[in-house]
Amino acid sequence: QVHLVESGGGLVQAGGSLRLSCAASGRAFSSAAMGWFRQAPGKEREFVATISWSGGPTYYANSVKGRFTISRDNAKPTVDLLMNSLKPEDTAVYYCAARSGSYYYPGTKTDQYDYWGQGTQVTVSS
Repeated sequence: QVHLVESGGGLVQAGGSLRLSCAASGRAFSSAAMGWFRQAPGKEREFVATISWSGGPTYYANSVKGRFTISRDNAKPTVDLLMNSLKPEDTAVYYCAARSGSYYYPGTKTDQYDYWGQGTQVTVSS
């Protein structure tokens, strides 16, 4: 079992930055790949970024590559999403998710993740 709680969302102007944090509890966290997804009003939840259980390999959606950085600290344990150069189209509820097990390919689909946080709102004004 993994329990996830996101924080750090808010209102920011276009071009600004925000750091989201996901606090995790549960023994399975250190062996789970972690991901961030987002869901804008009227749209499906979409993949943003993922990081392996070790904090090594990362993978990003094309829409955020070069602007967002995912990281994790298994000692705390937390997984963060640093978002730079934010755009109005980044406005969404952002969700943290945990993926149990070991996989070769990064998880980019919602049904590949077993545990979800409640989400945190990010609003980027133009």
